[in-house]
Amino acid sequence: MAHAHHDHGHHDHAHHHAHDHGHSHAGHSHAGGHHHHAPANMGRAFAIGVALNTAFVAAEGVAGVWTHSLALLADAGHNLSDVLALLLAWGATVLAKRAPAGRRTYGLRKGTILASLANAVLLLVAVGVIVSEAVRRFAEPAPLDTQVVMLIASAGVLINGATAMLFMRGSHSDLNVRGAFLHMAADAAVSLAVVAGAFIIGQTGILWIDPALSLVIAGVIVLGTWGLLRDSVDMALDAAPRGIDVDAVRDWLAGLPGVEAVNDLHIWAMSTTETALTAHVVRPQNADCDAFLHQACEGLASRFRIGHATLQVETDAALAHPCGLAAAKVA
Repeated sequence: MAHAHHDHGHHDHAHHHAHDHGHSHAGHSHAGGHHHHAPANMGRAFAIGVALNTAFVAAEGVAGVWTHSLALLADAGHNLSDVLALLLAWGATVLAKRAPAGRRTYGLRKGTILASLANAVLLLVAVGVIVSEAVRRFAEPAPLDTQVVMLIASAGVLINGATAMLFMRGSHSDLNVRGAFLHMAADAAVSLAVVAGAFIIGQTGILWIDPALSLVIAGVIVLGTWGLLRDSVDMALDAAPRGIDVDAVRDWLAGLPGVEAVNDLHIWAMSTTETALTAHVVRPQNADCDAFLHQACEGLASRFRIGHATLQVETDAALAHPCGLAAAKVA
C-alpha cells in the first residue's frame, strides 16, 4: 500500500492512502493452467526446469566418473549449481507472494535477495573444487571415452537450451527469473564447449584439453556469479536497484508543482521485483494534497517502476528547510 503521511503542523497527523498501483509486472499469463498450485506464473517453468536438470546432473555426474572426463564433471557441477539456483529462485518467487504477518511487515520478500546471495556463494565453492581437481589432472592426465562424453554433453545442450526458452518470457521483470534464464543459456554454451573439446581429444589425443576446459568452465561460473553476487550484496545493503537513477527520481520529485525541496530520500529493493521509496517533500501551498500525492505516486510507479512510495509532505518551509532530521537522527 502506498501510504502517504502529511504533517500539517505538529498535531493533526492525517494519514491518506494513495492507491496501491497493482504490481502486475509485464502481466505474463499462465501457460496451461493445469499446474494448480503454481505460486507464480513461472511456477511451471521452474518445476519442469528443476525436474529435467536434476535428472541430467545425475546422468552427467555418473558419466563423468565413468568416462574420466573432468570437463563433464565440471559441467555437471555447473548444472547442479543451476538446479540449486532454480530451486532458490523458485522458492524466492513463492516467498515474495507470502502475505506480511506480525513482525514481518514485508512478509518474506527479502528472502528473494538472501536466496540469490546464498546461490552466489555456493557457486564459488563449486568453482574451488573444480579448479583443485583440474590442477591435479594436469599433473596426471587420464585417458577418456570421448564418444560417451560427446553424447552426454550434446544432451546437455538440448536440455539447457529447452529450459532457457521456458524462462525467456519472465526474464524481463524479475532478477531471479533473469538469473535462471542466463544460467540456462550459459549452460547450453558450456555443454557445447564440452562436446567440442571431446571431439578434438578424439581427433588429436591431446588429453590436457579436458582439464583445461574444466578450468574455462570454472571461469564461466565465476563470471556468471560475480554479477549475481554484486547485485545481491547491493540489495542486501538496501542500495537503490540497478536501473533506477536516484538523482533522476530526486529531480522529478523536486520538479512537481509546488515542491520546494526533497529531503531524506530513500529508494531500496523490497524484493527482487519490488521497489520502495520514502521521502520528505517541502510544499508550502498544499491545499490539493490528496491529488498531489496521487499524482506523485502514479508518476513514480509509471516512470520509475517504484510501486511502494511513502511521501511525507511538510508545509512550513522555515521548519523543514534546515532539515533538522540530519542532526536529530544522531541519538
